[in-house]
Amino acid sequence: MPIPATKYIWFNGKLVLWENATVHVLSHAIHYGSSVFEGVRAYQTPSGPAIFRLTDHTRRLFESAKIYRIPMPFTPEQINVACREIIAVNGLARGAYLRPVAMRGYGEIGVVPATAPPTDVAIAAWEWGKYLGHASEEEGVDVCISSWNRVAPNTIPALAKAGGNYLSSQLIGMEAKRLGFAEGIGLAPDGTVSEGAGENLFLVKNGVLMTPSLSHSVLGGLTRDAVMVLAKEHGLEVRETSVPRELLYIADELFFTGTATEIAPIRSVDGLTVGNGKRGPITAQLQAAFFGLFSGKTVDKWNWLDPIDMKMPINTKTA
Repeated sequence: MPIPATKYIWFNGKLVLWENATVHVLSHAIHYGSSVFEGVRAYQTPSGPAIFRLTDHTRRLFESAKIYRIPMPFTPEQINVACREIIAVNGLARGAYLRPVAMRGYGEIGVVPATAPPTDVAIAAWEWGKYLGHASEEEGVDVCISSWNRVAPNTIPALAKAGGNYLSSQLIGMEAKRLGFAEGIGLAPDGTVSEGAGENLFLVKNGVLMTPSLSHSVLGGLTRDAVMVLAKEHGLEVRETSVPRELLYIADELFFTGTATEIAPIRSVDGLTVGNGKRGPITAQLQAAFFGLFSGKTVDKWNWLDPIDMKMPINTKTA
């Protein structure tokens, strides 16, 4: 299904009409994957729409750009303002998914051209449901271990959220869907568990919450971090550790986390039922705590919610 178009996209400091937010076909990012991006969600709350962990997402965007030496022509605060602005100008009071992206644009061709291409920056926002399907939040999904491993250390940086990194995710996800699964899980170069094609992974065994550490070729997900914080808040033991593949088969509970995915239970791996094949009690507890941030049932003591003024003054004359 195509992305549901909204009216405006923020592009290089201006609001442009959705259909006019284009780049040249010879842009560096198209040929060499030289882009960095974020996935961010805004939620409807009792106090109005708010963006979840906006400052943290923007910080990671700039960190990814730093790793790949992509110059950023805007400040973090300018990006934060633009994220709020694009929600307001498109009237997305019920919540939205935001996609900030910075990419090497049109200039000289070549992997490392003599003169660096300019950096194009865009932010789009639209309404988007559950990444793994609406029923995934309660019913869970069936997944498989992919034959494709995640990237090895010192090949490409797994901690950067870069466009080119997601070629690995495409291979893992396409293989899973070809085999009839909702999603695939990639293993780290040492054969231990890494993450899903586009999600971090958690398991529960004997009441302990475990997740692969950052040294296992995983992206440092912000929802992953939030789940660990909320779990500790509820008295759960949390371990970032090496996870052998077979531990997934005998786990009591498994679930994915991510901005698009949020928290999605896993009911089977490679055809083997996880637990009783349903969402487990700890997964349900963490879902309630997470979604409670947006309903007001969980106190936002970490200042993760960035409110949006839907009546903020916006200049659309440049659109």
